[in-house]
Amino acid sequence: MRVLVTGAQGKVGSFAAKAFDAAGHKVVGVDIASPAYGPQPAGILPYLRADLTDFGAAIGAVHAARPDVIVHAAGIPGPGHDPAAAVFANNTLATYNIAEAVLHTGVARVVYISSETAPGFVTAERPFIPDYLPVDEAHPRRPQDPYALSKSLGEDICDALVARSDATAVSIRPSYVWAPRDYAHVLSPLQEHPDRHFNYWSYVDVEDLADLIVLAATASTAGHEVVYAAQPDNYVGRPFATLVAEVLGDAAPPLRELDQEDCAGIRTAKARTLLGWAPQRSWRQRLAAD
Repeated sequence: MRVLVTGAQGKVGSFAAKAFDAAGHKVVGVDIASPAYGPQPAGILPYLRADLTDFGAAIGAVHAARPDVIVHAAGIPGPGHDPAAAVFANNTLATYNIAEAVLHTGVARVVYISSETAPGFVTAERPFIPDYLPVDEAHPRRPQDPYALSKSLGEDICDALVARSDATAVSIRPSYVWAPRDYAHVLSPLQEHPDRHFNYWSYVDVEDLADLIVLAATASTAGHEVVYAAQPDNYVGRPFATLVAEVLGDAAPPLRELDQEDCAGIRTAKARTLLGWAPQRSWRQRLAAD
C-alpha cells in the first residue's frame, strides 16, 4: 500500500511514517520543512516539501505521491505558541485542501489526526466539566479556542468528504502525546499536581498511537469513524474514581463504566473493538527503561 503522511517531520507524523515503513508499506512524507538535497543515507524515506495551506501545493503533493491512503497529521500542534488566527487558519485550510485533493485524485482513504481537544473541555478558555467521565466518542463537541475548533472542524470536513465521494475516513483523537524521550521531564510535574486535570490524567504513547494509525489506514471501515487514542492507565497511577472525587468533589460529573480501576478520563473501547488496537506501553515501563 502507498501511504502519504503529512506532517512527516512532526512527532506523530514521523513515528507514523516509521511504523508504516516497518509494516512493509511504501511511504512518502510531506511537510513544510526544507528537504535534504543530494544523495541520502539508506533508510531515509521519500520526502516532499509542500505548504498544505496552498491548494495547488496540496494537490501537487498528492499527485506526486499517488497514495492509496493519506494520513493527515500536519498542522500547528497546539494553541500556545502561535497567534490564534494563525492556528485556526493553518489547520483548517490544510485539512480542507487535503480533503479536496482526495476528492479530485480518487484517494481511497484518509486517516485524520484530530485531537482530544475537539470536545472543547481540554483547552477551553471558559473552563467546563464534561457531561460524564470517562469521555467517549459520543460526548458532544463544544470547542471554544482556535485549536480545538480547528480540530473539530477537521472532523466535519471528513464527514463532508465521505458524503460527497467514495473515500472513507477515520479521525483519531490522540490524548496528550508522549514520545519515549518525553516521559522523564513531563511526567513528574503532572504526578505532583493531579489537581491540574485538564484532560483527566490521560496520555498516549506515540508508538502505540502509530500502531493505531496503521490499523486505521489498513482497516475496511465504511464512512467516517471517530476514535480516541489513550493509554489504558492514568499517568498518576491511582484509582480513577478516587482522583475524580478528590479533585472535583461535588462538581464531579457522573462516572460511567471503567475499563480498569486506574483508567484515565478518556475511554478507548471503540478503537480496541473497531480496529483491534491493543496499546502496549505505559509510563511505568518507560521510566523503568531509562
